[in-house]
Amino acid sequence: MPYSYRHSGQRPTGNVVFIQISRRHKLRYKILLALTLVIAITTGCASTPEKYNDWLLTVAAPKHYNMWVEHLELEASGIRHWRMPMGGVSCCWQGPRGPSGSGQAMKPFPDYIAIQWFSFAEQKFYQRLFSLPEGLEEKMRVPASYTTSMGTFSRPRDIFTIGLAPGGQIVLWIQNQIGNEIEVARLQANEIEGDVSNYEVGTRNYLKENGDYIKKHGIPTEGW
Repeated sequence: MPYSYRHSGQRPTGNVVFIQISRRHKLRYKILLALTLVIAITTGCASTPEKYNDWLLTVAAPKHYNMWVEHLELEASGIRHWRMPMGGVSCCWQGPRGPSGSGQAMKPFPDYIAIQWFSFAEQKFYQRLFSLPEGLEEKMRVPASYTTSMGTFSRPRDIFTIGLAPGGQIVLWIQNQIGNEIEVARLQANEIEGDVSNYEVGTRNYLKENGDYIKKHGIPTEGW
C-alpha cells in the first residue's frame, strides 16, 4: 500500500483489513482462473482429431480359413521402417464378430505396407506391397459414434484392419467398433513360391479342426 501504518503509529481498521483480504482473494482467483484456462486449452488441443495418432493395425481372416502371416512390414517414408510380428490369424471376417483380429499399435502412420502369408486351406503363399489409400489418415480422424454399456460416444476410427481371404484377396477396413466399419480398398495379392513342408504340423492341426467344414463348403476364392 502507498501509506504505511507502521510509520503513522495507527492500527488498520476492520475495513482496511477487509480490503487487504479481498485483494488477496482476487489475486488468487485470477491465478486459479488462468491455470484453469491453460489446462482446458491444453487438454482440448490434445484431444482434437488433428492431433490424434493412437492407431491400431489388426489382421483378420474368415473363420475356418486360417492364415499364417510370415512377414508384415510398414514404412512411414523418411521416418521409420519396421516389422510387426503377427503369426496365426483365424478370425474374424466382417459380420457379428468382425472385422477384427490380433494387432499392434501403428505408429507413426505408414505410407506403405508389405504383407506375406500362408493359406492353410489352399496350401498357398501370397504376397503384396501396397500404398495406403490417399487421404486415409484424415478419413480415420473423422469422429464416429460408437456404443457401449455406458452409453454412446464419439472418437476417430482408429482401427485399421487388413483382411486376408482365400484366393489372395485383401480387404481394408477402418472402424472404432465392430459394426461401423468402412471398407476403404480391395486388393489382389500375388501367389508366390514357398515351402509347404514348413507348415506340415500346422496343416495337420488345422484340418483336425476345420477339415469337415472345408469338405462341405469348399474354398471360395471370390465374393469376400
